[in-house]
Amino acid sequence: MHARIREAAARGLPDTEAFLCSILKYPSISGQEHELMLFLERAMASGSVQVARSAMSDDLLRDPDYCNPVPGIRYDGRFNLRLRRAGSGGGRTLLFNAHTDVVPPSEGMTGAWSPRVEQGTVFARGACDDKGQIALFFLVMRILDDLGIRLKGDIVAHLVNEEENGGNGSLAMARRGEKADFCIVLEPTENRLLTSIRGAVWFQIQFKGVAGHSGSAGQTRSALLMARDAMTILEKYHAGLLKASRGFRLFDPFPNPMPITFGKLHAGNWPAAAPNSATLEGVLGFLPNKTKEEICREMHSALVEGGFSKDDFVLNFMYRHDSSVLDPDHPAVSLILDSAGRAGHSLEVGGMPASCDAWFYNNQLGIPTVVFGAGTLKVAHSVQECIPMAEIARAAEVLVNFVIQYCGTCAEK
Repeated sequence: MHARIREAAARGLPDTEAFLCSILKYPSISGQEHELMLFLERAMASGSVQVARSAMSDDLLRDPDYCNPVPGIRYDGRFNLRLRRAGSGGGRTLLFNAHTDVVPPSEGMTGAWSPRVEQGTVFARGACDDKGQIALFFLVMRILDDLGIRLKGDIVAHLVNEEENGGNGSLAMARRGEKADFCIVLEPTENRLLTSIRGAVWFQIQFKGVAGHSGSAGQTRSALLMARDAMTILEKYHAGLLKASRGFRLFDPFPNPMPITFGKLHAGNWPAAAPNSATLEGVLGFLPNKTKEEICREMHSALVEGGFSKDDFVLNFMYRHDSSVLDPDHPAVSLILDSAGRAGHSLEVGGMPASCDAWFYNNQLGIPTVVFGAGTLKVAHSVQECIPMAEIARAAEVLVNFVIQYCGTCAEK
């Protein structure tokens, strides 16, 4: 069977490459995925896969877990997609998740929406994160159909909007509810199976100073310098948090699995004037010893204890994800590792030093969840974002072997 799976993967790879190049042409940055979703609604439907819209609405804006780093996005008339390959009954249900949105092109990136293929590697924005993973699911379905495999259990997939700006698509799916025995969030993992995924908060701090002329020393308070001081305070807080977060064996191999990054700072309109306002934005990662609520409280306290009064600043959080943790010894994890071995590949269990949508399924829906996929995060969001088609084929072989074992025995042509 394993040789037949590999042969079917090879047969399906040209169509998968063409499919991937087609979806890469859509500039589906967060909030602008609608045209791509219409294409996927048609392209993913087949005799074995049913595709249904899962409507979104502006009610999502009032959800306590809604993330809003991109203002002005609306949801009425938009939808996620729910795919289902029905089993014959009596087997376990396996759920997949992949996101359709991408980040904007990097500075200096040319041809972001014009995919090119060089020696079997596809280059474009979203090639690995995350449209290559949609192509991976496409190939898995193609292999199952090619081999005439009928599973006992169902395969369900959520193709969602807005993972990059906080997971609002998966949030909408979580609020509708889903029942499954196991979930695989498809992200590039570089031949690793990720069972622990760190959390993250995106923050915005608005500082209130006293504006004035550069010659008015003592009468002004620069909001820009307040932002500088806040960065020092938060870096100190992060250093203590990192020290207190050691001891998670899947994260300990990373020097800093939960960095703090200051990504945006805006202040002032004249070189010779102290600005009265400044806005600082960034992201802070954290490990499973903390919750998102604790991190939000502690960051505020750190600023106050560092010398700021409560009237000096307003701290907002636009994105709040908890960590997602699954026991590495979970039976399904062992089965995926065995499936990789059966396919002639090896996988390493690891932790993910980034945040993704896994926590919606693992924490909120109670579905044991891991992260796995083709390609590497090292090139995601970069000028040279790409994915080798051979890695999509390899991941598909692992997943098909796992699906057959997990969802139940199959009938062949």
